[in-house]
Amino acid sequence: MIIGILKEIKVDEHRVALPPSGVREFARRGHAVYAQSGLGEGSGFPDSEYQASGAEMLDSAADVWSRADMIIKVKEPQPSEYAYLHPDLILFTYLHLAAEEALAFALLDSGVTGIAYETVEDGAGRLPLLEPMSEVAGRMAAQVVSHYLERHKGGRGVLMGGVPGVAAAHVVILGAGTVGANAAKIALGMGARVTLLDINLDRLRYLADVLDGNLTTLYSNWVNIGRAIQTADALIGSVLIAGARAPMLVTRDILPTMPKGSVIVDVAVDQGGCVETTRPTTHSEPTFVIDGVLHYGVANMPGAVPRTSSLALANATLPYALQIADQGTEVALAGNPALLKGLNTFAEQCTHPAVADTFGLDYIEPERALEQEALHALLAL
Repeated sequence: MIIGILKEIKVDEHRVALPPSGVREFARRGHAVYAQSGLGEGSGFPDSEYQASGAEMLDSAADVWSRADMIIKVKEPQPSEYAYLHPDLILFTYLHLAAEEALAFALLDSGVTGIAYETVEDGAGRLPLLEPMSEVAGRMAAQVVSHYLERHKGGRGVLMGGVPGVAAAHVVILGAGTVGANAAKIALGMGARVTLLDINLDRLRYLADVLDGNLTTLYSNWVNIGRAIQTADALIGSVLIAGARAPMLVTRDILPTMPKGSVIVDVAVDQGGCVETTRPTTHSEPTFVIDGVLHYGVANMPGAVPRTSSLALANATLPYALQIADQGTEVALAGNPALLKGLNTFAEQCTHPAVADTFGLDYIEPERALEQEALHALLAL
């Protein structure tokens, strides 16, 4: 199979889908890898390392798109890249289609096979290809809070851990999944007072046992959220419904109850956000203020630490990408239930229920879509 890797064009995005070590694995198995020149500059991976690992460097993104059987990316295609999509292409990347209507229809119209990292789900309900970036984003969220709580950054002028005789910052975290747990771990390590809310009581019990520090766990409902944010120096939104839009947990009408100068970091922004006033921002212009509350809505937070993020992402995605390359798309999908759940679009059909529900599309089970394609191929012989 011919693999293509590109320089990401989303604003302030410096991660790469495959570091040179990943290219070497494809080359070792007999697959060709085309890489766009300069793709790894932002992550500290020079072209020479890619060439030494077996990649052929191409000057333009268009050349990579046109030659590849499978494009492996980090972020969803941008509008300028939609023209490169075609029925014979496999696209393996983060898609977040529930928050990207134009992209969803572009994928469907093109007939591309779209496999989304964020909806690959194993038998235990884990999201193994989302998890490494959730770990990064969660840990970064606490650091971002600490930074923007400084007065000259627009915050309340509160130190995360306080000092003897002065209270620590109060950090409220919505969602106790991977992002929330990692955010809590770092915030607690900084000495903050953390309130962690979730609807999964077993998860709250577990984190109450394993996390050290000044932690309060609460069942997530409108009353508890409303009370918690009234004394919050910072709010971290970390809720997730795989493939679907994030639930709206902090509405516009209750935002003014937060203290002036408090900080919101909505990590769920790439799925629409769990705070009504959140909108996507960039690393270059990361914040805005509404009702005296500073909002941080960067949709690609791990892009700020691209070397760490690229290596962590490839550790998780590479086995799946190799399986697709070695076995072919249909065989790999049929033989791996976790990977099959990552299939969002196939042969102009929507194969993920949450995406279909979001946009009112017809949904076809991925197994059925594969069966139809196999039948079409058989009849064409």
